[in-house]
Amino acid sequence: MSEEAIVQTQAAKGWRLWIVFGALVLVSGAIVSKMVSLYTAEQAFLQKQGDARSIRTRLTPAHRGLISDRNGEPLAVSAPVATIWADPKETDLQDANLQQLARILSINPASLNASLRDNATRRFMYLKRKVTPELAERVDELNIRGIHVDQTFHRFYPAGEVTTHLVGFTNVDGEGQEGLELALNESLHGEPGRALVLQDRKGRTIKHLQSLQDAAPGDEVQLSIDLRLQYLAYRELKDAVQTHKADAASAVVLDARTGEVLALVNQPSYNPNDRANLDPNGLRNRAVTDIFEPGSTMKPITVAAALMSGQYKLDDVLDTSPGYIRVKGASIRDHRNYGELDMTGIITKSSNVGVTKLALSMEPDAVRNLMYNFGLGQPTNTSFPGERSGVLPYLSEKQMVERATISYGYGLSVTPLQLAQAYIPFANSGIKYPVSLFKLKEAPRGERVMPETVANDVLAMMETVVSPIGTAQKAAVEGYRVGGKTGTAHKAVAGGYDDDAYISVFAGVAPISDPRIVMVVMVDNPKGQEYYGGAVAAPVFSRVMGGVLRLMNVPPDNWQQTDLQVAAK
Repeated sequence: MSEEAIVQTQAAKGWRLWIVFGALVLVSGAIVSKMVSLYTAEQAFLQKQGDARSIRTRLTPAHRGLISDRNGEPLAVSAPVATIWADPKETDLQDANLQQLARILSINPASLNASLRDNATRRFMYLKRKVTPELAERVDELNIRGIHVDQTFHRFYPAGEVTTHLVGFTNVDGEGQEGLELALNESLHGEPGRALVLQDRKGRTIKHLQSLQDAAPGDEVQLSIDLRLQYLAYRELKDAVQTHKADAASAVVLDARTGEVLALVNQPSYNPNDRANLDPNGLRNRAVTDIFEPGSTMKPITVAAALMSGQYKLDDVLDTSPGYIRVKGASIRDHRNYGELDMTGIITKSSNVGVTKLALSMEPDAVRNLMYNFGLGQPTNTSFPGERSGVLPYLSEKQMVERATISYGYGLSVTPLQLAQAYIPFANSGIKYPVSLFKLKEAPRGERVMPETVANDVLAMMETVVSPIGTAQKAAVEGYRVGGKTGTAHKAVAGGYDDDAYISVFAGVAPISDPRIVMVVMVDNPKGQEYYGGAVAAPVFSRVMGGVLRLMNVPPDNWQQTDLQVAAK
């Protein structure tokens, strides 16, 4: 090669080097320029985009409000649990830890794999709910892609079936479904919190960055019931239903001075903590939602209406002979011919003829209006879901048969809670209080519905019902003066009444000298030879009322009876 060719070749190589060098300088400059741009002008944008792919806002569950009895005993509490769920689209089916996951959750490994495979296009699938925090931690430690753990709360009911009709229950998502859990769901629910968390590419939380809003727990609710009295009433009512093979039963215990519900129980019942074999027949809070004809428990109201009318005095006498009366072709009968009875005797002997004569001699709406003033035919305003207002018809002057039957408890319907409220004026010198399912901070304002003298007179009459000459001797409570009224009514069926099915009722007050407690017991369709209110409902009243008075430290007011019983023993 000539010298000139060599020079030309070297010159060409030099230019190529300068071109490469220039290109490298340009690329480096572009890179530096882009880096400067990324760290300055585009930094905020890139940070936002990065955060959007790794920082998430997660809801933190709120603690559902506590429900307790009047003494602070828990009736509904929320315990921390966890929910295990999967994102099947992201889950690695080849992960060796899936078998370990199945064992921890007590799931068949093959079934787990099949479920994940069958739902491969889905982004969410529950694996197990209500898992203990300890178990959830073990799942978290497996570090399986697509398997997630969420913290939540599970509702638990310490008193179980004893308070379930009143408290109710929540579903698996923590939403109220029955009872006060449903009625107060919004206030009990609380508000979930929000937090910023850093997640990895598998969606797992690796760092808690910032709390945006704390979870606000639900409101705490304190009921008026006393759990001790609730257990007592439930035990005795359940025993009565089993003994008499009854279809159902209810019992209500009220504080006569405030209208607070101290106990409210029903049969049949159910365990809210285990509803796998729940019988829908046991769901109803019958004391609030079921209505029945109250029978002779209405007779004290009829007698009170007669005394208030000014047409009758306490010692007036009515002739109930020959033991029946004809009203527009209908025959109304007593159990036997009681002859002449004064006002007290009408209550003591539970005379249908006596109250019929009283009702037909007064203004057509006299008895009905007093019943309404006592709270019948209208809701008790407890805000309980499904509460019934009962039936209290308006009656004209020509409806003589209906005016007669309503005087002894037929032709109208009430709930057990309504009936208990209607007896408050007898226990409280003629003043009616609204009933309350919640503990009151101060005594409510009452409404006078009856003169004090009339209330006291009728209360004294009801004490004779529990005496040896009355219809409810089995309602007596050792050491205490007790008053009340039995009721036995045929069950209403389509087209009339069932001759072989009864409602057995007892409504009463104690102690008579200074009334503190009003109680109603209703037993639906007791089977066997005993079906009268004095034989079926009265003994339940006696056992529950005796326990209630002692647990509330109410001093005995019948020392003479106690001394005689001790002497007899």
